[in-house]
Amino acid sequence: MSFTKRRSGSFKGRGLPHYSHAIREKHHSRVPPWFIPIAVPGFRTRRLRFWLPNPRRIHQFSVSRFGRKRGLAFMLLALTAMVFAAFALTKRFGTEQKTWPAFTGDPPTLVFRRRDLQRIWEWEIASGHYPSRRRIPEQLWLNLLDNPALPPRRASLPSRFRLPSGPGTTTTSGVGARRIYLDIQSKPPNVAYPPRPVPGSIADLDMVMEHCDFSEKKYVRDCLEVLRFGGGLDHGRRLRRGKLDDWKYIYLEQPDSENETTRTTIDDSVGAMITDAARDITDTDGGLTKKKGVDWESALQLSGVRRYRLYSSLPSPCDPEHPRIFHMFWTGPFTDKPYLALLSFLFTQNTGLHLHEEGETTTCRPKFWLWINPGPAAAVPNPSALHDMFAQLKSNPWAAPFLHPRFKDVIQFKLWNTTEQLDGVPEIASEWRARESLFNSGGYVINVPPKKLDDAASSSTDGAANGTAAEGSKADDDDMLSRTGSKSSTSYDRLSVILSDMARFILCHRFGGIYLDADTLLLRDWEELWGWKGAFAYRWSRLEKYNTAVLHLNKDSALGTFLFRTALKNDLDFHPMTVSRYLKEAHLEGLLLRLPDALFDSAWLGTEYYQRDRPPQPFFTDFADFFDTPLGMSAAPHALGFDGFFKGAYSYHFHNYWWKPFDSARNWPDLGAQFLNNERIARANLKTAAGAVAASEGKAGAEPEANEDQVDEDQRDLDWSTVLKRTFEAYIRGERPSMYGEWLAW
Repeated sequence: MSFTKRRSGSFKGRGLPHYSHAIREKHHSRVPPWFIPIAVPGFRTRRLRFWLPNPRRIHQFSVSRFGRKRGLAFMLLALTAMVFAAFALTKRFGTEQKTWPAFTGDPPTLVFRRRDLQRIWEWEIASGHYPSRRRIPEQLWLNLLDNPALPPRRASLPSRFRLPSGPGTTTTSGVGARRIYLDIQSKPPNVAYPPRPVPGSIADLDMVMEHCDFSEKKYVRDCLEVLRFGGGLDHGRRLRRGKLDDWKYIYLEQPDSENETTRTTIDDSVGAMITDAARDITDTDGGLTKKKGVDWESALQLSGVRRYRLYSSLPSPCDPEHPRIFHMFWTGPFTDKPYLALLSFLFTQNTGLHLHEEGETTTCRPKFWLWINPGPAAAVPNPSALHDMFAQLKSNPWAAPFLHPRFKDVIQFKLWNTTEQLDGVPEIASEWRARESLFNSGGYVINVPPKKLDDAASSSTDGAANGTAAEGSKADDDDMLSRTGSKSSTSYDRLSVILSDMARFILCHRFGGIYLDADTLLLRDWEELWGWKGAFAYRWSRLEKYNTAVLHLNKDSALGTFLFRTALKNDLDFHPMTVSRYLKEAHLEGLLLRLPDALFDSAWLGTEYYQRDRPPQPFFTDFADFFDTPLGMSAAPHALGFDGFFKGAYSYHFHNYWWKPFDSARNWPDLGAQFLNNERIARANLKTAAGAVAASEGKAGAEPEANEDQVDEDQRDLDWSTVLKRTFEAYIRGERPSMYGEWLAW
């Protein structure tokens, strides 16, 4: 045997192997078995065992066959495959979902043939629901279509109309009215507040995409500046110099007798719509991937095409085919979250509350419909649910102010009834009951036993009046089926979230309007968004997916029919990621415009570590910064106020945090003498809750305060959430006008 000396002075042997123990040598020389028995824990008998692959045998085989390095890699790969197989078997036979994990992408969802997809596009375009020069996918094989919502092309187009041309796309031909782009700004000396948008004005969302699209590396910060300028929100503070015509994105339609729009019909044969290149193709559905296990949908049934009408031609300011209704869905006791959403609506929208009731208005007053599901999402409302709902709202200090007669024309509370709403959608009314579950979100299915439905309903009928859970439901507080709202990060009401995913599409399709998530605050007038007749949602941060926290659908539209029929064949899944798949696979994404999140969710990219080199104002690195502003930026909210909060955006989405109060120092409705009784009730509830906590901890409860609040009792650094709440409340108290300089008239 030879030896070589190492640098450290030790020796390394080369030659025959050496064993220090005879038994070890015998074991090494024997070939280990492929499987080894493992005794089952808890059983004494040795016969009850199960067999597992022997890692030692796998290692020996891999080293002898592939060498030491490659053999080790092979062994690790084999072990990974065994773990994955075990996981697959567990998912297949051990859970309710019974789905096999796979490395492939999501399964196809498409159930409509190409001829029906063509008819959907033609219906929406002919109805004026596509006021855009964005191109139509070539996969639809459509020829040039007349578009009544676009003006005719001119010989020389402004840069805002010039879109890149290329293979694989078609476009529409404008036959509508001319557009007059507006320079909106306050006129000196009245520059203290921005002017209201011009009634009937329309936002050119092609231009907005040009300045705000994240895919084109546009910054949220720059987008907000364009939105401020074009909307006249930089009142008296315009610092930019030079010609800024390309930043004017709001226009009026100028009537043109030569381009009078008439009602049209759709030819079911669709032969006139397809391109010449597609006429000789035998397989008319070539290139489309149908959902497995289902048949193609039968011929699409659509109503007559809507007549596109100019605002100036309407007999009244409101267009009945395009109602201006904000929808919001709420489950459980009324809290400060829907309270502030409603206040933001009154503070920013043109409700006419600055006029006396007998006064006339030339604008269409938007309405806010707050849909309330009084119990758990899985519960069936009892026969007296509507009466109980209003009784609870009246006794709830956060809700009672909005029952004042002054607000009756603009704020309405609606009782949500899942059965009634689903039956009101003709596309699914006769088939939805055959579904195994109504609670499906992104493939995550929650089955609700009928017994649980009854128990949840009976345990949630009391206690909502004081904004607290019912006593009878405390034992089931952690039961997902019995939750009424998200009370903390650990008791998230997932069922209500899933139900709201479906509710927003039902409400917009049945009644028209715009749906808003309950964690949304309005920041400016939406007049020009109402004027844009197309459907829209917004982008899921950096991903090219939809977020439907803001959703606009036209009433009884072809797009809505497609979505409901497709969702029905995909287990009623309305999760925004799944809806994104529906539209992408059908080449219909253009009909639901995916607006940049800068318009409605300006902090989102920053919270995900994007655009931090040039962030917007304020600079949030986490959504919690809205409620707990970091100390280093804590002077900004009080100093800048409402005007310093993402100015230019249409809304702000604070992403849940239902359990965080907007104003921790004054966590009650502070609306002045008009609603003083509600404030007293809320403050008494807080003291009662604080006393209960103190008693549970063995401490003395707080004594009632006889004097008025002292400034020293207020928090020193005001958070952004606090500043917005107190700003909106000051408007109701009559201490300041709305953001447009209008004083609330009682």
